Amino acid sequence: MRHSVVFFVLVHTLLAASGQRGLHPIAWQYSARKVADKTYEVHLTAQLQTGWHAYSQKQPEDAVAQPTEIRFKPNPLVGLMGKIREIGAMEKWKDEASGIQANQYANQVDFVQVVKVKGNVRTSVSGSLTYQVCTNEMCLPPKTDNFVVQLGE
Repeated sequence: MRHSVVFFVLVHTLLAASGQRGLHPIAWQYSARKVADKTYEVHLTAQLQTGWHAYSQKQPEDAVAQPTEIRFKPNPLVGLMGKIREIGAMEKWKDEASGIQANQYANQVDFVQVVKVKGNVRTSVSGSLTYQVCTNEMCLPPKTDNFVVQLGE
């Protein structure tokens, strides 16, 4: 049963994507806010069109959607502090027929990483984020975007 559900979701995703080229239901904004001496919050904020959702970094074991993955490139001038927080109204979705579950966000989600700059320098943090967006009827294939956020006075 589980394999047939996964196959259905994959085929449905591919068919939906082939007919939806040029569809952009999510917009990302990247920014930094100074919160203390040499300490910044890096914000990767997703705005989603009505009816679309993106996924949390943490998913149930039976989830078939791509969880959001954020990777920071190493920068010897910047230290990451703690884990990436998610700010938004997380929805715990469950398909009653298949039992598949997902942790997802509608409208907006803000992924926040606290960083500390080593020294009095202007620098940046960069990396990539991989995400997937879906409606209740279809999913677009996972996508990876690169980002750069400036830090410093």
